[in-house]
Amino acid sequence: MSATDNNTVGRNTYDNIKRDIIFGGLKPGEKLKLEALKRKYQASVSTLRETLNRLVSEGFVQAPEQRGFLVAPISYSDLKEIADMRVLLEANALRASIEEGDTEWEANVVAAYHKLKMMEDRLQEGDHSDKERWKRYDWEFHQALISACKSDTLKLLHSIIFDKYLRYQMLILGYRGKPACEEHKQMMEAALARNTEKTIAVLEHHVTHCLDSLVDNFSE
Repeated sequence: MSATDNNTVGRNTYDNIKRDIIFGGLKPGEKLKLEALKRKYQASVSTLRETLNRLVSEGFVQAPEQRGFLVAPISYSDLKEIADMRVLLEANALRASIEEGDTEWEANVVAAYHKLKMMEDRLQEGDHSDKERWKRYDWEFHQALISACKSDTLKLLHSIIFDKYLRYQMLILGYRGKPACEEHKQMMEAALARNTEKTIAVLEHHVTHCLDSLVDNFSE
């Protein structure tokens, strides 16, 4: 197998395991046994170890000493920390992106919002059959908003935190309905109007409202 093939297998293994953690296919606290993972993901033990160690560094997997690997457990305190970090990173990226964004950036924001709105309209009509696509469009919208930010490090950190936040949404919250749709619309309009402070304020409300919705659904 060539180096390119190895890289492709490694990337696919990482993407598939991370997706299963985010969307609940691998449960919080579940032990990750290498032989079972080898069969499930059609990957070598060395590839799996490399993948799991990467996910440890990102906080999706834990590796207690002498106890192998397990899916990171969840807690409200962890979610609150993740939410705070998301707001911090995304607000800074928004500020830079709105300042630097050009006409192409504006077009990308509008296009990403349009795709997300179409999916959210389906959800409001009761069609919850494609949650993964919905959250991909949600990610693409928030990514479009910060895409003109020139700091690759900031965008990378935001991507990791966003995925950790998304995991909690998929495990506990689900869809918040019309309020979330309206918040997305307000963010888009404020960003296109170059109203940085309003965009950030709506983002903070967007995340805080989500946290508030979790209180009755979460047990520590």
